[in-house]
Amino acid sequence: MSRSRILVVGAGFAGVECVRRLERRLSPAEAEISLVTPFAYQLYLPLLPQVAAGVLTPQSVAVSLRRSSKHRTRIIPGGAIGVDPKAKVCVIRKITGEIVDQSYDLLVLAPGSVTRSFDIPGLGEHARGMKTLAEAAYLRDHVIAQLDLADASQDEAERTARLQFVVVGGGYAGTETAACLQRLTCHAASRYPRLDPSRIKWHLVDLAPKLMPELGDKLGKTALDILRGRGIEVSLGVSVAEVDAEKVTLTDGRVLPSRTLIWTAGVAASPLVGTLDTETLKGRLVVRPDLTVPGADGVFALGDAAAVPDLAKGGDALCPPTAQHAMRQGRAVAESVIATLRGETPRPYVHKDLGLVVDLGGRDAVSKPLGIELRGLPAQAVARGYHWSALRTNVAKTRVMTNWLLNAVAGDDFVRTGFLAQRPATLRDFEHTDSYLTPEQVREHTAALHARS
Repeated sequence: MSRSRILVVGAGFAGVECVRRLERRLSPAEAEISLVTPFAYQLYLPLLPQVAAGVLTPQSVAVSLRRSSKHRTRIIPGGAIGVDPKAKVCVIRKITGEIVDQSYDLLVLAPGSVTRSFDIPGLGEHARGMKTLAEAAYLRDHVIAQLDLADASQDEAERTARLQFVVVGGGYAGTETAACLQRLTCHAASRYPRLDPSRIKWHLVDLAPKLMPELGDKLGKTALDILRGRGIEVSLGVSVAEVDAEKVTLTDGRVLPSRTLIWTAGVAASPLVGTLDTETLKGRLVVRPDLTVPGADGVFALGDAAAVPDLAKGGDALCPPTAQHAMRQGRAVAESVIATLRGETPRPYVHKDLGLVVDLGGRDAVSKPLGIELRGLPAQAVARGYHWSALRTNVAKTRVMTNWLLNAVAGDDFVRTGFLAQRPATLRDFEHTDSYLTPEQVREHTAALHARS
């Protein structure tokens, strides 16, 4: 009897947890497991702002997939750009640019999300994101470069523009990014004797009326007070109207001279979900409670790319796109895959949210574990303790803890590595959002494949 072919797309929290569970629970004789990912590591996304600020090194949040003692999954270095559920074929663009077709018996879709953008003039050319390890490394170089260039410049207008930084998005990513990078530039100012620290301005802009509403009014206001107390100008109910290389125009008419726009205004499901030609809800694949995709035989979907019913809340509630849900959905999908292979009935996914943590750098944090509102050092201890415990390997835990201790003792460093120094980076460059096929192109591709066969 031939082995079943299980293909997992995506090496985020959901995909990696699924693969790990499959490796432990299935024998090599039962199934061949393949994983599609551009990089052979799992990125611990919540700590990216600390990478951008230099508190953590990039390697400490990139956990190698090959360190597991159970590792036997074939890693296909590339990204899935289309799926034909009827033909049971996934179209993959390898990191070399070569397009290959991967047949499967069971498919697990965990491609994650991309930065949500809008049709704002200049946004695609001038905005920078905080979604990948490369973006975090690039952004750190860019921010330090602005200080270097402002320090060397004799033009006051140029200095003003280089020393103003605009972050769009008042969710966790935007708030933590603004807080961590503002702290970096504040500490760096003493190393630039020709710069007036008061001229370094950070702006946090969000269209919503409240900052991080998921935290509740009290903690949201606490976070707002912390940011404003540090000198960050927080503008709510406002967004970006236009952006160019030297300024950002807001919807309230203000024009901010700035060479830096960091765009963290939410996420959207990976464009891969649109290639299946199945039902979606708010851009995410509709799935049953057992995480199977209706109308696509043998396909499971989870994480940011799936509209997973939140059975713990009931009603029409959907699971939020958070790491804790993604990790648990990964394990649940693995069990559903195993049940399918063995002719058993898959179980529905149920998980009660454990709460939220927001690390604002230094001693500042707000957390809400199990509904308990915390702020200051207790919140910081909970936030860092949660992140540290969620890291998958002891090596990653050791690196992160060492980085935290070293930063606490020695302070920040302001080294600029020159990452992508010769070309501007855009959201499209880092997240490859223009690489996906349309459903029609996928069908044509697989039809041509069958014709050749």
